[in-house]
Amino acid sequence: MMRLNIQFFAEEKTEKATPRKRSETRKKGQVSKSNDLVGAVTLFTLFLTFLFAIPWMGKQLATMMTDTFSKGLLEPLSEEGIHQLFTELALQSGKIVAPILLVSFVTAIFANLMQIGFIFSGEAIKFKFNRIDPVSGFKRIYSIRAIVELLKSLLKIAAVGFCTFFIIWMHVDDIMSLARKPLAESLGIIGQITFQMGLSAAIVLLCLALLDFIYQRFDYEKNIRMTKKEVKDEYKKTEGDPLVKSKIRERQRQMAMRRMMQEVPKADVIITNPTHLAIALVYKDGEMDAPTIVAKGADFVALKIREIAKENGVPIVEKKELARALYPLEIGMQIPETFFRAVAEILAYVYQLKGKRVE
Repeated sequence: MMRLNIQFFAEEKTEKATPRKRSETRKKGQVSKSNDLVGAVTLFTLFLTFLFAIPWMGKQLATMMTDTFSKGLLEPLSEEGIHQLFTELALQSGKIVAPILLVSFVTAIFANLMQIGFIFSGEAIKFKFNRIDPVSGFKRIYSIRAIVELLKSLLKIAAVGFCTFFIIWMHVDDIMSLARKPLAESLGIIGQITFQMGLSAAIVLLCLALLDFIYQRFDYEKNIRMTKKEVKDEYKKTEGDPLVKSKIRERQRQMAMRRMMQEVPKADVIITNPTHLAIALVYKDGEMDAPTIVAKGADFVALKIREIAKENGVPIVEKKELARALYPLEIGMQIPETFFRAVAEILAYVYQLKGKRVE
């Protein structure tokens, strides 16, 4: 029973998504986005545009209607004339509506980019069998997310309805007196009331959309959570399996050890501690500025270096203090100037043993 409980908690998604998981979900088109926010921002911007564009639009509309009726009254209509008239009406109507459509288009793109940035993925349009599976469809319809979306829709309808009713109630006297006012003044009052209703509804929807944006972020983070096992497996994929990495490091150490041992027979002298440390030095006159360390080791490695040196006739000199001083230096480094005199004396001694001429 305890094992089952441990396994259950291990499979529970309690960990935050890793950067790699976030990148993968983004490539699949799974991002945190509120469609309500896009619609609310677009509607709000649209009514602000109306505030500045209505005078120009009204003037253009009046000019279009005047020209149309004047042409219809002054010129006899024919089949070709009607076609030309409707073509001109379509072009003029497009000219009037174009700024509004352009603002809506740009605002919608901007609202999406502000939420998710630029992303292109064909994953969302791929065919998936579970989309036509009745069981999966039933689960989607009666899921928690579907209930939340239903509550959101009801809340939006109620908020917009209340807001619209409140604006109409504030102007009920003006609406009741429309029949007694001139046409131009009546149209102005209707336009003003309509604008107030639209702008107030857009502001209410914008507030609700901000709450929806927060919820969408929360729901997205919840859906991409990972189990402890998934985090561990991803770490292994990203950083490599620790066991494999340790084996690789061990193999690299072995290869480095073999290369180092191959340099021992080429050494001029082995300086020892005498048993704990061993440093192999080589010096080629005219090619090196100073003697160079080609191998070093402690304990077992030092013993191995001495054995190879004996097998190949490399002299071994016991110098405790010098061995301790040279051991911290890296393989391939030339010895510092402070050790030149001590090492030169040893090399001179070794060359005399070998019958070489001391430079």
